[in-house]
Amino acid sequence: MNDELTRVDIEKLKAELEDRRLNIRPKIMEDVKTARAFGDLSENYEYKVAKQEQRRNDSRMRYLERMIATAKVIEVEDSGDRVGLFSTVTMFNEKLGKEQTIRIVTTLRQDVLHGIISKESPIAKALMGHKAGDRVEIAVSPELKYTVEIRSVEQGKDDASLQISSY
Repeated sequence: MNDELTRVDIEKLKAELEDRRLNIRPKIMEDVKTARAFGDLSENYEYKVAKQEQRRNDSRMRYLERMIATAKVIEVEDSGDRVGLFSTVTMFNEKLGKEQTIRIVTTLRQDVLHGIISKESPIAKALMGHKAGDRVEIAVSPELKYTVEIRSVEQGKDDASLQISSY
């Protein structure tokens, strides 16, 4: 399955890949070379750390290349007063009796701890297309369902301010 990403997502991936190739990788290679000069590799902690960082960077570069190659580019459409991609939604959770604000983004830029959720999440899927004043049932699983009332919908845009996830 291809990830649905915006043009901004793709540009951010390309920028990170270029930075890793041109800046981070040469520095890591220099660190490996320096650590190797310390002597016996079997007991050389600096060498092991440098090699581990090299493998981590190479892995991230492969991930970025794969994401760029397989991504399905989507266009962000203005959804008017309805919930859509990049909307900020304030809702009232009737079960918990409290208000919550979330922003709906592509899977690549989600950060649940900061209220930035993927459009693929159960909450976002349930809210998409609804407007302020609507009551929406959110099914987390067949056993767990709850109802929210949408208090406000603020349209957002696909800007580069949101960081991409590390994995």
